[in-house]
Amino acid sequence: MATIYDVSVLAGVSLATVSRVMNKNAKVSEKTAQKVQDAMKQLGYRPNAIAQSLASNRSNSVGILVSELHGPFYGSMMSGIEAELRTAEKHVIIAAGHSEEALEKEGIEFLISRRCDALILHVEAVSDEYLVELVKGDIPIVLINRYIAEIADHCISLNNELGGYYATKALLEKGHRQFAYISGPSWKMDAQERLKGHQRALKEFNVSYNDALTYEGDYQETSGSQGTSYLLEQSRPFTALVCANDEMALGAMTVLREKGIRVPDDISLMGFDNIFFSQFIHPKLSTVDYPIKQMGKMAACWTLKHTFNQAEHDITHIFTPSVVIRDSTQAV
Repeated sequence: MATIYDVSVLAGVSLATVSRVMNKNAKVSEKTAQKVQDAMKQLGYRPNAIAQSLASNRSNSVGILVSELHGPFYGSMMSGIEAELRTAEKHVIIAAGHSEEALEKEGIEFLISRRCDALILHVEAVSDEYLVELVKGDIPIVLINRYIAEIADHCISLNNELGGYYATKALLEKGHRQFAYISGPSWKMDAQERLKGHQRALKEFNVSYNDALTYEGDYQETSGSQGTSYLLEQSRPFTALVCANDEMALGAMTVLREKGIRVPDDISLMGFDNIFFSQFIHPKLSTVDYPIKQMGKMAACWTLKHTFNQAEHDITHIFTPSVVIRDSTQAV
């Protein structure tokens, strides 16, 4: 098996020069770099990433922990992170926490054991106290879709309360006064904040919040279907249905169609997230834009700045949502 010494002999350069070429050091001329690369190719030499990591104390990899590996929301987030890091010639190692405390902690420990230079965490079950202590360690850590005041400079988050407010206000401004709501899981902070925003908008327009027309979902399409069936069984009229994410809104739309209820003629439907399929279903879904891909890129930029000293990045810590009105809502 060829070694770095064999490469230096064949290329006629020093070991230090071969090392500089492998590390893409700008101090090596293009001609010399090409000689080294040709020698590596001729010998079939592959740099030992583990040895390089031990020597430089850098693995050039970033650990990402997400709640799930499926679905357009997480796909967009991971795509944004990976694209930004790949441009900077860093690689990612991904683990899933499945919104369970033990699994999230296990995933974090796994990523640390893989000698990741930094961690980007989308975690929901571990406590704020655990994360505050984790940030005090040696590995740079940034949280995405989570805000903790004590470590605010390590957080990239969305103003979910404002998003919930915007979603309902948009329908109130169209004249709706009878609302039903399908929330996310009550233990999740983003679901709590979106519901608070919904209630704030109702209060601002002097519309009573009806607990009987509220259903707690789990952010999955099936709970949108189940929730809509439940709400219709209450025999309480409503002209607007607000769902705390687009996947539940899709489930809601399916049930409404099956029961012969027209969207938006009979019921206006609002989602949250603006995931890619929301503009392709019929009718096209009105929703709140959650710029999760941009937030993923921002988390990567934070990592590049605080871990790899690429200080040219300006960091946005809190993103502002916006309403996207399409065909699933109309005035009454």
